[in-house]
Amino acid sequence: MQKKEGQTVSPARPAAAAIGDAPWNKHVQQTKTLGDWAVDVIIFLVLALIVVLVLYPLWFVVIASFSSPTAVSTGQVTLLPKGVSLEGYRKVLEDQRIWLGYRNTIVYTILGTAVNLIVTIPSAFALSRKEFKPRRVIMFLFTFTMFFSGGMIPSYLLMKSLNLLNSMWVFILPGAFSVYNMIIARSFFESSIPEELHDAARVDGESYFGFFFRIVIPLSGAIIAVIGLYYFVGHWNDYFTGLIYIRNQNQQPLQNVLQMILLANQANQSGGAATSMATMTSQNFADQIKFGIIIVSTLPLLVIYPFIQKYFNKGVMIGAIKG
Repeated sequence: MQKKEGQTVSPARPAAAAIGDAPWNKHVQQTKTLGDWAVDVIIFLVLALIVVLVLYPLWFVVIASFSSPTAVSTGQVTLLPKGVSLEGYRKVLEDQRIWLGYRNTIVYTILGTAVNLIVTIPSAFALSRKEFKPRRVIMFLFTFTMFFSGGMIPSYLLMKSLNLLNSMWVFILPGAFSVYNMIIARSFFESSIPEELHDAARVDGESYFGFFFRIVIPLSGAIIAVIGLYYFVGHWNDYFTGLIYIRNQNQQPLQNVLQMILLANQANQSGGAATSMATMTSQNFADQIKFGIIIVSTLPLLVIYPFIQKYFNKGVMIGAIKG
């Protein structure tokens, strides 16, 4: 075939590389060298060791709480429970203060988390808006409180002057706002909510409140779940507040109730042991109660966490993009 006048002939294209020559082709079985297999084995062993080191203490607490106190103290319990016994759980759960502490902690946790989210999310959204001129000054004042505080005695006098002692509100109001969680939420709004959405909302006549409630909140499920989990765990594990500010036994949270049960059991052990055998038996029983208390106090968190784990991972990575 002859070339027409004025027409250029493109150079011949090289033959397409075989699919197997591509370095990472999901359609082709990749061949591994002996070095690759060695690296994979080493990585697997290291990860398996880390998993064992992290999970085994938790597993030991679980099986020890169901095992015979004597078997635990003599080292017979390693991977499976020995001499299944529910005496520790019976001793813990038959105390009526446990259920009162559970009720108080559930109320403090749910109400406190709701107040935390109501305060934190709107403030984070406001501080994420570039047109809000005083946001840098306000952010500096908020951040300043992360490094300096009044201390225990001034805080106690403040709670007393506000009539918050022996009140459920001492668990909720003083910690209603967390600067750290606000910074994470603000970073999410700045990096994950496109400004074009706000422009479109303004064209449709939406105010800032309408934009926040109708557009921002429905798109912020991940960060709300993460911040809510942070606050929930903080309230659930709050031990110091009940220890310092609460004297009424009927208002003590679960963590303080469990501590009182454990201390009372240890006091009975040290005061009632007449012989060395009785002392050993009492000590073993106290250890089983201790393991049961750990399970009772952490079980709700272990049940809730799997349902929001995907939001937790996503929200943490989003909040880490910039601060």
